[in-house]
Amino acid sequence: MIFKNLSELSDSDLNQMLSRGKGLADVGSAVDAILENVKTNGDTAILEYAKQFDKADLKTLAVTPAETEEAIASLDPTLMKHLRQAAENIRRFHAAQLPKEIWYIEETPGIVLGQKTIPLSKVGCYVPGGRASYPSTVLMTALPAKVAGVSEVIVCTPARADGTVHPLTLAACRIAGVDKIFKTGGAQAIAAMAYGTESIPQVDKIVGPGNVFVTYAKMKVREEVEIDFPAGPSEVLIIADDFADPKMTASDILAQAEHDPNSVSVLVTPSEKFAKATMSEVEKQTETAKRKEIIEASLKNSAILLTKNMDECIEFSNKFGPEHLQIMVDPQIEDSVLNQIQNAGSVFVGNYAPVPAGDYASGTNHVLPTSGYVRMYSGLNTAHFLKSFTIQRISKEGLSEIKDAVIDLAETEGLFEHAEAIRKRFDE
Repeated sequence: MIFKNLSELSDSDLNQMLSRGKGLADVGSAVDAILENVKTNGDTAILEYAKQFDKADLKTLAVTPAETEEAIASLDPTLMKHLRQAAENIRRFHAAQLPKEIWYIEETPGIVLGQKTIPLSKVGCYVPGGRASYPSTVLMTALPAKVAGVSEVIVCTPARADGTVHPLTLAACRIAGVDKIFKTGGAQAIAAMAYGTESIPQVDKIVGPGNVFVTYAKMKVREEVEIDFPAGPSEVLIIADDFADPKMTASDILAQAEHDPNSVSVLVTPSEKFAKATMSEVEKQTETAKRKEIIEASLKNSAILLTKNMDECIEFSNKFGPEHLQIMVDPQIEDSVLNQIQNAGSVFVGNYAPVPAGDYASGTNHVLPTSGYVRMYSGLNTAHFLKSFTIQRISKEGLSEIKDAVIDLAETEGLFEHAEAIRKRFDE
């Protein structure tokens, strides 16, 4: 883990930190081959990849209702209660995001303008299943789609070696109202949802996080299907001062680090005392961590950076553009810091707002752009599952108000029939 003054970072270290996770070209040829194979051979290719990558010898891809019932019956009722609690918070928050279905304005007499918003017809949710089970990702992707009114939501997730899907994932699918579940992961799952196979339907949009293979595949299939945004290895940036607790901050760094060896955790602080105390806690807590090997690999990508002042922390954070941003500062300056943030996927304010709260149960969405893509993308929300078209109701009186402007502009652009389409409506 890098421990340096921000001003002492080498250009190489800084560039590596800012360009994290963008080496998609490294997997390009492998993913291109998978996409083409699935496009050409459909289910046959998917079943072959299940055997090759997941060590699962599948006969069919669809999860049956009986499998889901059996999975739910095997779970602790208390765990199911907590899954439902998280789902209700997520559903409530995303319902609050819904725009008006239709609206109109009439700023010029005789010209009524409006917009109607409708849900997409079919959405595919990708749910990772490699190092862990991610029922929370089911809730974060499928629930907003259902809240938005999407009529068919499917989930693709890798099978385990015994050919089953983790019971928690299936339970989350039931709670979220998922219509169909398929046992496939990786780039091949993205290809299946983009092109369609004998078993898996082609969708209008694919959402959900994944590794670099999944991210590259999503970017590649955009000619066939829309996607949410690039969402690769998880990351957090923490802005903190002496008000923060080093033990809490260190645990937040480890919580992010245990996701993936490629995860990134960065602390920026103007306090050298706090920085050293946090570094000591990181080392101490890593020794007893259950996912120590993954954490140690991730910490090699991570850093504690000392700044001259809080302004420098904020400036670096905006340049970094973190997926998750924690602000753990004196409450008197919390709002000031927050108001200066321009680039972040999701912001957590205060010592008692750790990222795991948003990962699971507070209600906000944990599917967020990574690798600095927050500069141009918003985190997953109900708007991702909606589309809009505009409406114009124009009377002759209304058209007369803009007639001269339309004719003048059309002829200036050399589109004379455009102008005539207006003139003819006023011919005697």
